[in-house]
Amino acid sequence: MKLWLLIGVLLLLAALILLLSSRIHIHFSLNRTGQNDRIVIDITALFGLVKRHYSLPVLAFEGFKRGLYVKLEESGIAPVKSSNKEEEDISKDDVIEWMEYGKKALRATQGLKRWTADTLSHLQITKLDWSTNFSLGDAAGTATAAGALWGLKWSLVGWVSQWVKLMRRPRLFVVPVFDDDVKFSTEVDCAGRISAGYALYAGFRLLIRAMQADEGIRQWKELIREIQSQKREKRAA
Repeated sequence: MKLWLLIGVLLLLAALILLLSSRIHIHFSLNRTGQNDRIVIDITALFGLVKRHYSLPVLAFEGFKRGLYVKLEESGIAPVKSSNKEEEDISKDDVIEWMEYGKKALRATQGLKRWTADTLSHLQITKLDWSTNFSLGDAAGTATAAGALWGLKWSLVGWVSQWVKLMRRPRLFVVPVFDDDVKFSTEVDCAGRISAGYALYAGFRLLIRAMQADEGIRQWKELIREIQSQKREKRAA
C-alpha cells in the first residue's frame, strides 16, 4: 500500500514539474490588404494539450457614431473542444467604458502597473516580422513617406523592447510602390512564449496584490460582475 502511495506521489511530482517547466506559446498575425483585414491569435500550452484560436476575419470602421464592427471567431481544446462566434460594434462609449474598467482595476490592485511590467519582462518574443507595401499615388511623396515609416517602425520596436525580451532581431520591411493609385498593405507575424511556471507565479502575485489593496477582492468581484452584465445587455440589445 505504501509503495503505491509513493508511486502516486512521485507521478504527481513529475506531472507538476512538467507543468511548471512547460511554456505557453503565443502567435499573433495581422494582415491588411486594401479594405480587407484579418487578425489571428493562437495560444498553446501544456505541450499542445491546451489550444485556443481567435480569429477576427472582419474589422470594419462604420463611422464615428457606430465605431468599429468586429466579428470574432473562437475555437480550441481546453480540455474540451469548443467553438464560438461573436459579432459586435465597438463605439467611442465602449472605449471610454474600458478605460473606466482599467481605472477600477488599478484601484482594486496594489501596484498593478509594476506587476504588469514585471510580467511582460518575462515574455520572450521569438519572432517579429513586419512588412508594409504602399503607394501614395505620387513617386516623390511615396519615397519621403517610406523613410518616415522606417523610422516609425524602428521607434515602435525600440519602445516594445523596453517591456519584453526580443530573442531575435526583428525583420522590418518597407516597400514603396511607385504607382499612380493609392495602395496599402501590411503584414505582421509575431511569436512569443512565457514560462507556465512564471505565469502561475504571476497569477498568485496578482491575487496577493488584490488582497493587499483596500477591499481589493470585493472590488474585483464587482468589476467582473459589471463587465459580465454589460456583455449580457449588449447581446440582448
